[in-house]
Amino acid sequence: MKKQEVPQDDANMLEGKFTEPCYAVDEEGKYIKVGSVGWEPKNVIMQQAWDAVHERVEEIREQVEANELSPIAYYMEKQLMDLSVLSGYTGFFRWTVKRHLKMKNFIKLNDKKLEKYADAFEISIETLKKKELL
Repeated sequence: MKKQEVPQDDANMLEGKFTEPCYAVDEEGKYIKVGSVGWEPKNVIMQQAWDAVHERVEEIREQVEANELSPIAYYMEKQLMDLSVLSGYTGFFRWTVKRHLKMKNFIKLNDKKLEKYADAFEISIETLKKKELL
């Protein structure tokens, strides 16, 4: 692909902040790195993936508002974390994190444990305590 042929179909999937590096051939036949803001097939697939993520986050939000799950579940899903990742950030065992996802166990957590979750989600401990879903 030539430098001028690198796709630039901007659907704002990268929020105007990033470009994806692609390799193309310049006028001298050498490979160079060219930034691309996207191309249509990839943008369509990324939009479908983001729609699925947003739908899942809304499902979790409803479960948190119904007191079935704790806010930890919401923020974990919103930040695309799984048990292993959140366990790594907090230092809790995976089974411990899984236990804290239930509201009945979440309300028993002390400030020290809540602070670890708040730090992992980059939110305040008060947000977690008040069960605010930002």
